[in-house]
Amino acid sequence: MGRIIKSKLANGVFWLEFPGADLRILCGCPADSVKHMMKRGVILQNEASPVFLESGPNAILLSDLSVQKGSFSNLGEFPVLQMLYRQGMILPDHPGNTGVKPLLIGHPDQLSAQIQYIYRGNYGLASERELMNAGASPEQAKELMRLKLKFAFGQIANPKELLDSLVVDSAITSIRNGVTVRRLDVNIFEFSYENESVQIDLNLAEGEQYMPSYTLGHFQVAREYFSVVHSGEGDGWDIERPSMASLLTFQGRIYLIDVGPNIETTLKSLGVDISEVEGVFMTHCHDDHFAGLPTLIRSDHRIKFFATPLVRHATVKKLSALMGLDESRFNQFFNVYDLCEGTWNDIGGLEIKPVNSPHPMETSILYFRTQWGGGYKTYGHLADIAAFDVLDAMITTDENAPGISQEFCDQVKQAYLEPCDIKKVDNGGGMIHGQAKDFTDDQSSKIIFAHTARALNEDERLIGSGAPFGTEDILIPSNHDYMFGSALKSLESFFPDLPQNQFRLLLNHEIVTINPEEIILKAGDKIDNAYFILSGTTEILDPISNKTHRMSAGSFIGDMHGLCDALSSETYRAISFVKALKLPIQMYREFVNRNDSFSAIAALAEKRELLQKSWLFGGSISDGIKNAIAASMHLTKDINDLHDYSLTQNYIGLIKEGQVTLKLGENDFLTLSPGDSLFEDHAVYKMKSIFTLAFSPNCSVALIPVSAIQEIPIVQWKLLETVTRQMRALSNSRLWDESLLIWRDTYSVGIPEMDAHHKRLLELTKGLIHALGVQKPQEDMTRLIEDLMEYTSFHFAREEEIFVESGYSEAASHMDTHAKLVGQVGELKRNCRFPISEKDAEEIHTFLKRWILMHILLEDRKYASYILGRRSTNANAQGITQKR
Repeated sequence: MGRIIKSKLANGVFWLEFPGADLRILCGCPADSVKHMMKRGVILQNEASPVFLESGPNAILLSDLSVQKGSFSNLGEFPVLQMLYRQGMILPDHPGNTGVKPLLIGHPDQLSAQIQYIYRGNYGLASERELMNAGASPEQAKELMRLKLKFAFGQIANPKELLDSLVVDSAITSIRNGVTVRRLDVNIFEFSYENESVQIDLNLAEGEQYMPSYTLGHFQVAREYFSVVHSGEGDGWDIERPSMASLLTFQGRIYLIDVGPNIETTLKSLGVDISEVEGVFMTHCHDDHFAGLPTLIRSDHRIKFFATPLVRHATVKKLSALMGLDESRFNQFFNVYDLCEGTWNDIGGLEIKPVNSPHPMETSILYFRTQWGGGYKTYGHLADIAAFDVLDAMITTDENAPGISQEFCDQVKQAYLEPCDIKKVDNGGGMIHGQAKDFTDDQSSKIIFAHTARALNEDERLIGSGAPFGTEDILIPSNHDYMFGSALKSLESFFPDLPQNQFRLLLNHEIVTINPEEIILKAGDKIDNAYFILSGTTEILDPISNKTHRMSAGSFIGDMHGLCDALSSETYRAISFVKALKLPIQMYREFVNRNDSFSAIAALAEKRELLQKSWLFGGSISDGIKNAIAASMHLTKDINDLHDYSLTQNYIGLIKEGQVTLKLGENDFLTLSPGDSLFEDHAVYKMKSIFTLAFSPNCSVALIPVSAIQEIPIVQWKLLETVTRQMRALSNSRLWDESLLIWRDTYSVGIPEMDAHHKRLLELTKGLIHALGVQKPQEDMTRLIEDLMEYTSFHFAREEEIFVESGYSEAASHMDTHAKLVGQVGELKRNCRFPISEKDAEEIHTFLKRWILMHILLEDRKYASYILGRRSTNANAQGITQKR
């Protein structure tokens, strides 16, 4: 024993070391995985080295799933940067540069996604054409590319030149120096070395979340007229603090400036629920400012996304690369507002001026102001700026060479030094960060230095200040309690039929503050007061199921049990500081009776409880929105209706009682229980499910119209996550049989020409697999493989024509997948050895079936749903035009 070292660094993150093979693997790389390695002593600086040199991994095992529990599972940007630069693997003449590249290990889709994501993380928009497509003029695009090339040492490099990759399947695969790996199941891997083996499970267990490396206290954010709450002053290497960010309050509304890793932890610490966030202002999309975007999707409303078109395009491309989604889906998750660069943009009285800032990717510094007294109160947020020394070194008079002009350099410096009441400045140093000394003569009233993992030195403290997490600078105090406006809006959504004057009674009651981790109501308690949550996050603990459910602002606690004079069946506790309306139950009962609302409330409460306890609808959805969903829901026990696609195609199913088994051919694929969902394919791709359903006796299912959930980002996100997880599990399933290669109507992508192509691909694949089984002669096998290669190339070429015709935004990545698949089929032909061994035949079977079926059932559904949607939109627009 002892040839393998395994350690758990954090939830979903493991360290695997093979000392005798010089192999060190970071298993799982969610946000802050580098910080976890640093905190656990896996990454150490070698003080004896004449140059900066750290230890660390030389390989990364990726999760099979892009997202778990609403957070990115694979964020390899910082671990790769640590290997390339802090370990020196890319630096010339560095002791860490041994010629071995960082190695990515995982599912081919995740490997492809990571390559694209790292590429976007390095360069953002990587050509003049992409810059112009994002709104830049030809002159500006040329200037920005000169800047990018200077940062990139004259070349936009393909990440494949910097990284190696290794596909892992169910077959035993050699990594290096005698270490092997194979996939046992989704996210479960077995590593072996010299007769020792160890398993790595990257699935998050029940109740687990990805966690930060630091612990934050608890704070209460006041809803001021205009203030800045300091929610992050560290950088991507700071193990004790969140990365540079701020939270703005304006007229009681909450906005975020950037959304870094573990944003949910940050918000909980500040007493803010995700559903309370009005919008996010994006400076750029490096991981330490970008990784929290999926968390914002976990809201019951589309949060506003503010950025310049250049920053937005770069952000969308990076997010889409990570998720394998079409770029058009971004608008499904966020309300997008483009900001005009260099001018003041008025957002409901809050004015924002973004200014382009030199950086390897599209970056804006942001200035905020609002009218007060005889002028304005102002805040400046200068993330990822360049030091003046760096800018000066980039100046060139050659307009065709990488660099910047003297004029542009002067403009940038002037923009950085614009005076503000409060200014937060990147003080990270190096080639792509700022320096405090450049702001010695800045006329701002208060300068705060951030974006560094160290304490300020004496010289820096003479120029500016620090800002511990949770501290607040109030620019304009509030003389109005904005909680009442928020409460009124939430109550109106809960009681949509009552006149506004009826809410004055409720709003006249006490607003109480509940401390973090305090029990609000305990299971078995008599209910004396109901609580309406105004801010902060709470949870429900169900003593029967032993499950915990999250509640958002805008939810009631104890209302139904109190109305029925029953004891509480669950325990409710605060996660953060919580503010709530405290409503004496006798008064609330009288209020409900006087308005004749009990029957309506009771009818919705049972359905709302079903929603609350499901994975799809539990969490960050207010009771008012749950009520709207519940009002559209109907229960059915007529199982025959649930087999009819024409009756269910516009619905999502939610199992209320009994069980439903998803069958793949004649095989049981997955058994679902109460709270699980059905018909996700309908909502995500507007297509039939490939599974047939088997219902247990007395099964009942709630049907919810797709139209009722289209504007709820968290539900749309979870539907995508569910479908992707099922398809990943399908690709690894051992339930394959030849019947799956027979065309079924459920395989249709809705485009007749493509369906005909897919039928032919299935026939060719089935024929080749049959030939393998009967060991046909070599010339017959070669011909069959060539037929498959030829038809595959023809099919892909036609698909790519359709991409161009429809303006499909994910065409480039899909075409890249095409090229890889054609290459893999060619490699299959080259590697065939006759007679073919049983082991090789099994591997070829697996590859062909997974490739063909996953291509049809997952990848092609992505573009087909987009194209069908475009055709429908165009047809509707044409019809409207004809009517006019």
